[in-house]
Amino acid sequence: MANDNSVTWLTQEAFDRRTAELEQLSGEGRLEIAKKIEAAREEGDLKENGGYHAAKEEQGKIEARIRVLTELLRHATVGEAPASTGVVEPGTVITATILGDESTFLIGSREIVGDSDLDVYSEGSPLGTAIIGMKVGDETSYTAPNGKSISVKILKVETYVP
Repeated sequence: MANDNSVTWLTQEAFDRRTAELEQLSGEGRLEIAKKIEAAREEGDLKENGGYHAAKEEQGKIEARIRVLTELLRHATVGEAPASTGVVEPGTVITATILGDESTFLIGSREIVGDSDLDVYSEGSPLGTAIIGMKVGDETSYTAPNGKSISVKILKVETYVP
């Protein structure tokens, strides 16, 4: 979950999609899970009731997603993707050589791309932190969570187009 100081950039479409998801989960989603829990509760002994435990687990997942979406939308900056100036920044699509392999990904939030197959790295990730502010042709390395040094060369910085 985002902390109070973090801001996530989202396209208007991504913001609207997540707002609709939050409304659905907060209203209809909560009502449906409450009905499932009540129906399972009526089946008797709760210790041996798999349907009850599954419904309670689903309720926990719904409530967690509601908290994540609420925080995301509260701190989101909504607008068009920043026009690429050739500098790596949140909301840009980067093509880079990482450990010798070419890779294309977005720097920002997974929420921006929705169902797209485009890889996403947050600006706070080890890779994101290492390349924010870099320009085409710049090279760096960063330490992966496993302690391995990863080399990166920026090949292209483009405007994200949904």
